[in-house]
Amino acid sequence: MKILFTGGGTGGHVFPIVAIAREIRRIYTKKDLEFYYIGPKDEFGLILLSQEGFIVKKIISGKIRRYFSFKNIVDLFFKIPFGILQSFYLILKIKPEIIFSKGGSGSISVTICARILGIPVFLHESDIVPGLSNRLSSKWAKKVFVSFPKTEYFDSQKTILAGNPIRKELLEGDAKRAEELFDITLQKPIFLFLGGSQGAEAINDFVLLILNNLLKDFEVIHVTGRNNIKETSAEAQVITDKSLEKYYHPIGFLDEEKLKHAYKIADFVISRSGSGSIFEIAALGKPSILIPLPSAAADHQFKNAYSYAQTGAALVFEQDNLSDDLFLERIHLLFLHPEKLEEMKTAALNFSKPYAAKTIAREILEYLMLE
Repeated sequence: MKILFTGGGTGGHVFPIVAIAREIRRIYTKKDLEFYYIGPKDEFGLILLSQEGFIVKKIISGKIRRYFSFKNIVDLFFKIPFGILQSFYLILKIKPEIIFSKGGSGSISVTICARILGIPVFLHESDIVPGLSNRLSSKWAKKVFVSFPKTEYFDSQKTILAGNPIRKELLEGDAKRAEELFDITLQKPIFLFLGGSQGAEAINDFVLLILNNLLKDFEVIHVTGRNNIKETSAEAQVITDKSLEKYYHPIGFLDEEKLKHAYKIADFVISRSGSGSIFEIAALGKPSILIPLPSAAADHQFKNAYSYAQTGAALVFEQDNLSDDLFLERIHLLFLHPEKLEEMKTAALNFSKPYAAKTIAREILEYLMLE
């Protein structure tokens, strides 16, 4: 049984694919199962998928930007056609029973070939605003899985509200292990700052701005991004009061093993509002503040954030309006009213869809068995 996955090549595309593949393996235990992945070059994603037992094939990927750019000409007339030819050859060679698309610019070549070859396509949309690739692919997809109840654009007849697949293992963290990993003192409530798979310089700068005031009352695990860890740590060392240094724990990147322990011990999470982060935070019942990425396509992070915040599980601070005084005031106010934090936890758990990966895995397998 050959299942081909495709996606845009970022963590937001790859992690849900990993979660779904693991659930398929848990349900379908026969030895004839093979996972393939076709997508653009992305070293982190390709290594991760290879470790999960995927046979990975790279293709040239183009992107259609929603603004004027000469790059559109190169991508539309050269990269995308070449990617389609590559995909056509690879799909004919692999002969998959089904193709699962996570969207993104790397997926459209694959789903176009699937349509030509008559191979069924399932796709998943993480965000409340679908990307262009998924909007096009949805026209011939058999089923469309969505994360948010009010996801725009898709045909309701083939849409299934599943949530965004998260890795089940992230729910299995251990506070004692986190204490050892991050050298936590446990003397204060613990904040976890996440900047997305690549970190976020704007969030890093903001953390440094408020660091001393924050550390007076809270302990901080700060995920800076791999490329920012040296600079951020050096700046923090210069500006942090010596008496507060033991409460600050910067780290470049959290792999799955460390992330699950960090989530477990955190009392509060500050994060970008990619769908993956939102659904992980929700599944763990963590109160949060979301800071949408301003440059995200079609403002999808703003819409994700405000949709989630309407449940009462989170607050939203827009990056351009980040104020250190207001931020610290809201944080302190929340922790002065623990009943409000409990309400946020409950709202997060009510919103969460921890079995999204299993739901999608079952749909895929049921379709294959019936066929």
